[in-house]
Amino acid sequence: MRCFAALFAGLALCPSVLAQQVQSDRPGPILEDGRLVYPEGADIPRSMTQAERDYMALHPAQQNPFTDRIGGTRPPGPIACPGEYAPAQGILMSWDGTTAQNNILATMTKYITTTGNADAYMVVDTVAEQTSVTTSLNSAGANMARVKFFVRTTDSIWIRDYGPRFIYIGTAGVAGQGAVRGIVDHIYNRPRPNDDAFPLWFGPSGFASKKFGVYDLGMTHGGGNFHLDSMGRSFATQLIQNENPGLSASDIINTWHDFQNVNTTILPPFPTSIDSTQHIDMWMQIISDNRVIISDWPNNVGSTQDVICDNAATQLASMGYTVFRTPARSLSGTHYTYANMVVCNDLVLLPTYTNSTMTSAGHNAQALAAVQQAFDFNNDGIPDKTIVQVPCDALATSAGVMHCIVMHVPAHLGAPGVNGQCPTAHVSTLNSATILTPGQSFPLTWLTDDDKNISTIDIHYSANGGVSFPLTVASNITDSGTLSWTVPNRPTTKARVRVTVRDLDGNAGTDVNDINFTVSGTPCPADLNLDSQVDDADFVSFAGAYDEYLSLVGDFNGDGFTDDSDFVLFAGAYDEFACP
Repeated sequence: MRCFAALFAGLALCPSVLAQQVQSDRPGPILEDGRLVYPEGADIPRSMTQAERDYMALHPAQQNPFTDRIGGTRPPGPIACPGEYAPAQGILMSWDGTTAQNNILATMTKYITTTGNADAYMVVDTVAEQTSVTTSLNSAGANMARVKFFVRTTDSIWIRDYGPRFIYIGTAGVAGQGAVRGIVDHIYNRPRPNDDAFPLWFGPSGFASKKFGVYDLGMTHGGGNFHLDSMGRSFATQLIQNENPGLSASDIINTWHDFQNVNTTILPPFPTSIDSTQHIDMWMQIISDNRVIISDWPNNVGSTQDVICDNAATQLASMGYTVFRTPARSLSGTHYTYANMVVCNDLVLLPTYTNSTMTSAGHNAQALAAVQQAFDFNNDGIPDKTIVQVPCDALATSAGVMHCIVMHVPAHLGAPGVNGQCPTAHVSTLNSATILTPGQSFPLTWLTDDDKNISTIDIHYSANGGVSFPLTVASNITDSGTLSWTVPNRPTTKARVRVTVRDLDGNAGTDVNDINFTVSGTPCPADLNLDSQVDDADFVSFAGAYDEYLSLVGDFNGDGFTDDSDFVLFAGAYDEFACP
């Protein structure tokens, strides 16, 4: 179980963080009878509220009853973590907060489902709320065919900080194979139990037709304090160390590498008097493999936040990035930033502000010009994405902006199929040296993915390293992700298992476990059809493979050819009683 005393131990080491990480004059969660209540429509800031601090003081050792999971289980297979500029299937949002904040959500949904060519995944608390939200999104001009609702209670709008972060598991681009999507989760750094539990629900239950594996980092974290590109480089502020005092910087970096296959650079955080969240997404946005936008502070030259941004710009330039700068201001306790933007396919949602100081200083126009230049990948004076400015004062005054209220759902990477993309599979077991015994019960496991829906699964067995799969393990079964497999009496040192997944559109995809495994016993290599006999049926298979340039089905001696040497071995076994 998760202990919130441990969760906030890092903040206890930094009293200034805990003391200033609140805007107590704002309505938010209510502390009633020793428990936190999150009223519908309340302005729950992204930072810690006074009520939440009071709750922590009253319950210094209370365990979180809403979650029960242990970090440390690394995702299986090769892992890739896509940047937010990578192709997106959809954007995940939660309909919480004030009316003004909901109006921003509606505007964003309009552009995401039209210009952004993506689905909008909207989380609502109840079916009744779904009805009212549908009306709001319709009125805003959203393409309702691309709006997908999920009924699940959340505590706040800040889904970037608690929502599911997607990874790819498996190898994309291999013929007949593809990557499946999975979710990496963390302990949310706020005592908001419904928010914290959301990824665990969304992974296996959010989509009725597919089930994403959820892999827990075991670290206390806010998802906005993490940015990355698609090249395996990621960034966070030192807040991550303050929140995980039991872990060294190396531990944290290694954990992210193990779970997301990224190499993380930890940068200094802003003073909490400037940004109460200390999250990196408030001042940095990576927009391509080699371009990044970082805040600048022209009205606070030499300030701590200005030095942090300038030094980061220099450091990232040395790493090969082209750096673009957008203005930022801190006014009356509000951090006005333009770096906290949303990139969705060919759409960029850029914050703009009606605050009189921001408008009179020309910051909106300055930011737009800088972002237009940053997205001019062809250097022809025309941005390569559509940039839409969205007024965001109602979010900024609650310690976040648009990036803070979205989570990207990357596109499925299946190959083109008959009616959409082919589904993908990843065999998540038997990928290391394994010896099995005939008759043994072994738990086969696999993961699947599709752009729409999953239908049924077939599983087949090979005794020749995957050259052929003549033995059916299971056929037309539901996609449960696991099967208790009785290992057949087909001894070999070259066993493989293949999973075939089909969708309802008639497309199919496959994956084979990564390496040969052993089924103990005396193998009979000439039993090509695996029926425990060497007879005419095997001779037909061997004869069809008898060409050293075409097939390795009959390569019994393992020299890379099917030729006369193999025929001698085959002929010696050609007796239905010659093999056990």
